Amino acid sequence: MSSPGASQPDVGVVVVAAGAGVRAGPGEPKQFRPILGVPMLLRALRAFIGHPDVRQVMVVLPPGYAERPPEWLGKIRGERLGFVPGGAQRADSVRAGVAALSPDATVILVHDAARPFVSRGTIDAVIARARAGVGAVAAVPSSDTLKEVGTSEQLTPRVARTVDRDRIWRAQTPQGFPRPMLVSAYSQLRANGGASPSDDAEVCERAGYPVELIPDSPYNFKVTTADDFRIAEALARELR
Repeated sequence: MSSPGASQPDVGVVVVAAGAGVRAGPGEPKQFRPILGVPMLLRALRAFIGHPDVRQVMVVLPPGYAERPPEWLGKIRGERLGFVPGGAQRADSVRAGVAALSPDATVILVHDAARPFVSRGTIDAVIARARAGVGAVAAVPSSDTLKEVGTSEQLTPRVARTVDRDRIWRAQTPQGFPRPMLVSAYSQLRANGGASPSDDAEVCERAGYPVELIPDSPYNFKVTTADDFRIAEALARELR
């Protein structure tokens, strides 16, 4: 049986690639750096561009790159793939990406460009829950013992307490939402202010919308540092 979006794709995807990636070290923006010869952003895009339920993908790029993207990225621009410049904060970048999507995209996924190993199964599961009317977040349960510190300003932070990890999950992406939910939540965020949210699920949580966790694979990790790139290279070798 075909999915509801099979005959008429209804999913819009915002791929957030507007950060500077300073923790990855000097050089070009980390999202453009290669993993086994393939730019990380391109690896992240492939899973969505080829998905039958995806109507359009909008990549949010650093200022200037939306007009002058790298050659490998510019040559795949088309009806299903577009670019917009990002904003000062992640929330601003997501707003810009959502606003640029076709009105026919009634389900919105937001994905980090720094997660190049997302699986088709995870994407499908997130889409299914978002179509059901709730927010859906790819996530993995924490396997580490977690320590809360008294202050992050200390040279050697002192442990304040150990956090019960049984109820702790690490949020990943994609995160999916019915479009009206995400747009409404961001409107409330702008009106109410407060601390900058760390992800789109938090935006919807603050607005009082239901958000569920979708069990995901640790392979879908976020490439942040130079060490992460070495891990990504090893994983890419295994998966190819």
